Amino acid sequence: MRTYGQFCPIARTSELIAERWTPIIVRNLLHGCRTFTEIRQGAPGISPALLAKRLDTLERHGIVESRYIPARRGRSYELTERGRDLESVCEAMGQWGARWLEIEPHHLDPAYVLWATTKLVDVSRLPDRTVVVRFDMRDRPADQYWLILRKPQPELCTRGVGHVEDIVAHADAACLVDIHLSRTSYAEAVRTGRLVLDGAPALTRAFTTWIRPSPFAREK
Repeated sequence: MRTYGQFCPIARTSELIAERWTPIIVRNLLHGCRTFTEIRQGAPGISPALLAKRLDTLERHGIVESRYIPARRGRSYELTERGRDLESVCEAMGQWGARWLEIEPHHLDPAYVLWATTKLVDVSRLPDRTVVVRFDMRDRPADQYWLILRKPQPELCTRGVGHVEDIVAHADAACLVDIHLSRTSYAEAVRTGRLVLDGAPALTRAFTTWIRPSPFAREK
C-alpha cells in the first residue's frame, strides 16, 4: 500500500480507503452484501483477484471480518464496528457527488443501476410470491437483466433463471438512472414512452410503488 508519509488523519485514511474500488466495496457491504459474488455484482468491472486483494487488506486493518461457510464453499464478509463507522464517510461522498458532479455517458451502466434498484425495494410491499421483471435495454439490445423480486431479499440476474416473466420492461440506461435519482417518476417515464411495461396492468402499476427513491435523489 502506497503511503503519503504524513501523520495527517486525512492522509492516513486515504492510504487505505481511497484505493481504487475500496469505497465501492465498503458501500456494497453497507448495503447488506455478504458473499464475494454479491459484493462483486455491485462492482461491475472489478476482477476477482483485485476484489480478493481489497477484501484481504480491509480484513487485515480490522474493517472487515470474514468467516467460512461450509454449505456455500465460500466466505461471508461483514463490516466490523470500525468498518460501519465509515457509513458517514460514504454518505458524505454520495451527497457531495450528487450535488457537484455531472453524470456522464460512461456512468450509465444498466447492470449497476438495476443492482442498486434491488437495494431500494420495499420488501414489505412485495406480494407473497416471486415477481420476475425482465429489462430489455434499448441502448444495449444484446443485454437483458432480470429483477427477481421476492422476500426477504430481491436480486438481479444477468441470465435467464427459469422463472416465468411477469413483467417485461423496455427502457434505456439513462431512463433508469433518471428514475433512480428522482429526475423523473415511473409514471412520467411511462407516459412519455421512455419506459414501457408489458404485463398485467394491476401488476405493472403495483411494481412502480415497490421501489423507494435513492438516498441521493434530487430533492423536489
